[in-house]
Amino acid sequence: MPRPDPRSSHALAGGPGDPLVDTHGRVHRDLRISLTDRCSLRCTYCMPEQGNEWLARSSILSTDEIVRIATVAAADGITTFRLTGGEPLLRTDIGDVVRRLAAITAPDGRPVDIAMTTNGIRLRELLPELTDAGLRRLNISIDTLRRARFHELTRRDRLDDVLDGIAAAAASALRPLKLNAVAMRDVNDDELVDLVEFAVAHDAQMRFIEQMPLDAGHTWDRARMVTQDEILGTLSARWSLTPVPGRGGAPAARWLLDGGPHTVGVIASVTAPFCGDCDRLRLTADGQLRNCLFSTTEYDLLPILRRAGSGDGEEEIDRMLRSCVHGKLPGHAINDPSFLQPARGMNAIGG
Repeated sequence: MPRPDPRSSHALAGGPGDPLVDTHGRVHRDLRISLTDRCSLRCTYCMPEQGNEWLARSSILSTDEIVRIATVAAADGITTFRLTGGEPLLRTDIGDVVRRLAAITAPDGRPVDIAMTTNGIRLRELLPELTDAGLRRLNISIDTLRRARFHELTRRDRLDDVLDGIAAAAASALRPLKLNAVAMRDVNDDELVDLVEFAVAHDAQMRFIEQMPLDAGHTWDRARMVTQDEILGTLSARWSLTPVPGRGGAPAARWLLDGGPHTVGVIASVTAPFCGDCDRLRLTADGQLRNCLFSTTEYDLLPILRRAGSGDGEEEIDRMLRSCVHGKLPGHAINDPSFLQPARGMNAIGG
């Protein structure tokens, strides 16, 4: 996969402390940080059950390295750090990661926002530590409420652990609480209403995600994807749906359920791309910057971080961030015949 040299980029916008603005005028405020490519589940749309090639442990960013990158990013206007994986709660130092990131402040002195996407399996156990450390928001993945189906989808019998994690999150002060489900034809598309009702009962927002070509086995089939229109059509038979304005850079479009206050969201990356308002960058667990979930280009920070005796590392991290932003395309081109699926699966990219 190509790894550009930031020194070869021309006309990078700004310097240390300036906003991260791409050539299409998008200001970047969100950095998704993958903490590991490993996961406690084996979801069929994400990775094979066996034979996975994990990142070398020596290549995984340390907490010090993550904080170093995040500190530069915050100075450049990044206000939200979302911790992802794989499964971020598998990281043994997860509490320390959250605590140290939460201590970072923006140039105006305000604290950054720390969020996390998790499968919820270790959440009940770790939630008190995470909230004390400064975690503010949670997204929890739950594709089905049926035990046999959960086992078939994830190849693990852990539904009770996920439900316990959701219950713990619902009892906490973390809001908004969001539940994520990938909508799949003839798999869980008969549970869309059930999942929304479950979310409402837990004071959470259900968000359905169109299945994307991000599986490690490259077996994605557009015909298996349930579209946004289909999702809304199913839900509108149960609720009156009213669009919520002011989406901004958020990946999910939202609708009020029967006038509110509860909402449902849809992330329609395939049929209704929102690339024009995208404000996100991604950092993989092994130190690669990505400017799009579907990018085939990465920007390698590891040599900068691990070069002995470097006195200008922070400026180089800044230049790499700007090079990554500068190289961002207008959109992901999923619907273009020339589209190439990323070599990495979702677990290795980080959600």
